[in-house]
Amino acid sequence: NQVRTGLARMERVVRERMTTQDVEAITPQTLINIRPVVASIKEFFGTSQLSQFMDQNNPLSGLTHKRRLSALGPGGLSRERAGLDVRDVHPSH
Repeated sequence: NQVRTGLARMERVVRERMTTQDVEAITPQTLINIRPVVASIKEFFGTSQLSQFMDQNNPLSGLTHKRRLSALGPGGLSRERAGLDVRDVHPSH
């Protein structure tokens, strides 16, 4: 859905630019702007409850961040549906 929104914005920008620019001077580089698509993808990964930016200070901080990741949230596990195998302590703890 987010990518579709970004592509629709990009299509609208291309259509607007096609009406305002000279036909002989039009090139794909002058028409297409990928910023709306990139912005919608960044918005998806930045605002979703299931996504986080990984702590990349050093390898150990990256490992500890991966251990703290949660599967709760929209589209993930719920507290009611989480079975015993999900609640078990990982052997690395």
